Amino acid sequence: MRASRLLKLLMTLQTHGKVTARELADTCETSIRTVYRDIDSLSEMGVPVYSEQGVHGGYRLLHGYRTRLNGLSAKEAETLFMAGLSGPAEKMGLQSTLAGAQLKLMTALPEDMRHEADRLQSRFLLDAPSWFSDDEPADHLPELMTAVLEQQLIKMTYQSWKGVRHREAQPLGVVLKGGQWYLVAKVEADIRTYRVSRIESLELKEERFERPDDFNLTEFWLASLRRMETLQFPLMAEVRLTGLGVKIMEFVCTSYVIANATIDAADETGWHPARFPVGNPPHGCAELLRFGTELEVVGPVELRLAMEELVLQLAQRYQ
Repeated sequence: MRASRLLKLLMTLQTHGKVTARELADTCETSIRTVYRDIDSLSEMGVPVYSEQGVHGGYRLLHGYRTRLNGLSAKEAETLFMAGLSGPAEKMGLQSTLAGAQLKLMTALPEDMRHEADRLQSRFLLDAPSWFSDDEPADHLPELMTAVLEQQLIKMTYQSWKGVRHREAQPLGVVLKGGQWYLVAKVEADIRTYRVSRIESLELKEERFERPDDFNLTEFWLASLRRMETLQFPLMAEVRLTGLGVKIMEFVCTSYVIANATIDAADETGWHPARFPVGNPPHGCAELLRFGTELEVVGPVELRLAMEELVLQLAQRYQ
């Protein structure tokens, strides 16, 4: 346990430069007193760590000092190789960089751990696209990655559902979701999301921009997903389900719908009263048709009327 903590402390110093005792304690999940003892232990082992006094003081390693990557457990090494996803890396133009990093990691591993890394890579595969769909084209992704990392302004032509749009933007991040790539960018005062496959042309400008200090890509994306779910499923459908209909929910409804659904016990007729979010008519009706005759819409009124009209149109079409 102590050896692992010392290694974590050393890697933190090597990665972040000057670090305060409090920051080291928080990172290593220990007390400041323990950090002081660990710093002394590193010094005794010959690690050139020294302290800077004052309000802006802290600990740092001697300039230029680097330690070889070691101390990895077998599970940690396996996890790092699992993170090396060749498909997404190739799309981003980073395949050769990833291969080089994996080679260096493999070289740094002890001999007895290299076989485990090879074994893991040969037995696990991440297929990012969803079922029955191909990976989307992302022709401009390598340039976008450069713009994101270098904080370069971009000028793009984008095909939105409203038509072709021309935008000058500050690229803040790239997200892969279900085989689809998305660009998160700041346009004027707003932060927006763009589907990379719909970018028709892209130009990297020489001008740089300052990334907002308070922007967090993960937090923004999760908030966007929650907002999108609310917009996509604005209606709470009141329905009756057969026993088979309850089982069908597991296969045709999203996790968001299932998480927000309430299904009561079967009544005297054997049907289950239930409520769950759906889209506005006619999209909500199309979703509900997947249940066939195992579902009946009770309310709200506008949803039931839209369902009745759609079913009548289908009956006339197939009469």
